[in-house]
Amino acid sequence: MTIRLLPETLINQIAAGEVIERPASVAKELIENAIDAGARRIEIATAGGGKTLLRVTDDGQGMGVEDLELAVRRHCTSKIVDHLDDIRSLGFRGEALPSIGSVSRMRIVSRLRGEKTGFEIAVEGGATAGVRPAAGNPGTLAEVRDLFFATPARLKFLKSEKAEAAALTEVVKRIALAFPHIRFVVSGSDRSTLELPATGDDRLARIAQVLGRDFRDNAIVLDALREGVALDGHAGVPTFNRGNSLHQFAYVNGRPVQDKLIWSALRGAYAETMPRGRYPVAVLNITLDPALVDVNVHPAKADVRFRDPGLVRGLIVGAIREALAREGDRASTTAAATLHAYARAEPVWRPRHEGAGDYDITRSPSRPLDQDQGGFSEPGQSGFDHFTPSARTVPPCEDSAVTGRRLGAARAQVHANYIVSQTNEGLVIVDQHAAHERLVFEALRKALDTDRLASQVLLIPEIVDLPEDDCDRLAAHADGFARLGLVLERFGPGAIAVRETPAMLGEIDASALVRDLADTIAEWDDPSGLMAKLEHVAATMACYGSVRSGRSLRPEEMNALLRQMEATPGSGQCNHGRPTYVELSLSDIERLFGRR
Repeated sequence: MTIRLLPETLINQIAAGEVIERPASVAKELIENAIDAGARRIEIATAGGGKTLLRVTDDGQGMGVEDLELAVRRHCTSKIVDHLDDIRSLGFRGEALPSIGSVSRMRIVSRLRGEKTGFEIAVEGGATAGVRPAAGNPGTLAEVRDLFFATPARLKFLKSEKAEAAALTEVVKRIALAFPHIRFVVSGSDRSTLELPATGDDRLARIAQVLGRDFRDNAIVLDALREGVALDGHAGVPTFNRGNSLHQFAYVNGRPVQDKLIWSALRGAYAETMPRGRYPVAVLNITLDPALVDVNVHPAKADVRFRDPGLVRGLIVGAIREALAREGDRASTTAAATLHAYARAEPVWRPRHEGAGDYDITRSPSRPLDQDQGGFSEPGQSGFDHFTPSARTVPPCEDSAVTGRRLGAARAQVHANYIVSQTNEGLVIVDQHAAHERLVFEALRKALDTDRLASQVLLIPEIVDLPEDDCDRLAAHADGFARLGLVLERFGPGAIAVRETPAMLGEIDASALVRDLADTIAEWDDPSGLMAKLEHVAATMACYGSVRSGRSLRPEEMNALLRQMEATPGSGQCNHGRPTYVELSLSDIERLFGRR
């Protein structure tokens, strides 16, 4: 077959297949051009979800005749000069405008600041008309009509007008979060007007415009620096979460990105603090030398590649976990709104706490720790063996130093499961089982991190036959396993002798455990399989060794639990990610009774 050079129009249409997927893609490219031009106000007008009309108007520096002619030609850009390792603008490929023009009817009117006359150029299906004088305000107006009229097959892949309008609005919000000094206005016959006034340097105010005012009260400030890579932004407390990941935003040097590494780090940072199927709310800004990140991965510019991905992931996980340990245990302020909603309507279902059930704490091998270890007294002295289905009141404590604490002073125990505590600003309701479950788990996990775990010696060592390579790998990690309570010895060239097993695991199939570890090390060369198993068992032990639902507590035990929660990072959520307490301000309570 003969190799031929494709026509310029066809080349642009092929490029449009990568750059322009839907009206939202067009909006993204035009808005980014406006931002690169120094715009302070950007208006987006749409019709038909952006399929019929999409107009972006800015007050940027504008373009002259020569720039306007080159703007619609492929690979013409003002953003880069000779190389791709110092990209400091949002656009840089020079593909957007010619790609858009090849599949639509596009018109651009631009006027340089300080000039009296503007100029216009039109592109229809890839065919360009000459530049001509036109009236216009300083800045640029880019109008796109009949998107994909030149490639009608692409129209079949678009969604409804409403869905396309929603996707376009989402793009505007995502970009607006990174540029709070710019005013954005989105309007059209198919949607109500969205106006995002400029907030200057107040990024949190812009975030509140996009994510709602509740985020301001539930946000934790992030500010970290490691080896020249900076991270700032805001992350929500674990109890302020959502049912999908649409409320997660990430930016690299101001560029909105959808990066798998960043999302993975965000999930890891909130591990064990959030229920499965729930997602944190976060806005992350990563700033680093442009030479350390490749933004030239895909024409859509949503993917990036970091030169040191481990550094970036570690920075995100470490910064968020440090912030959560510092102030992430507070309850979400939206709990009051939920209570108001339940007060207005009868709930259709009432979930049962999975910890409810009959359980004898006196026979538990992992019962709560004694007072010297930060826990409670012995079961026989604690009152855990009494069942009180009604409320248990606590004599009031007038010590303002106690009620001034974050979780206040215990006032009552209701339904033998919930502690009601008074603070200076309102009251706190604590789920005693969920709270103590977390405290016990943290104590067990701390032992994993700092001490050699207790082991139990096998009367008769168990011999496990394995391939010689697996035996070599296990022997190489023997010291690490010993710290975890698993003592292994080489038993000939093709066997391992198991002499001690972790006491936390109780009776186990040592042979199966060793084989699983051998497989894990063979694949990853990392004995994390046992650590994950131990942490899972630690969580299970914490659940069954905690203060159970239906156990009455003495006043000093309730207050001891509150003080221990205040001193333990992560105590705002149980091991399953559910909240351990909710907080109601006095004004919330007054609204419930119609006093406000």
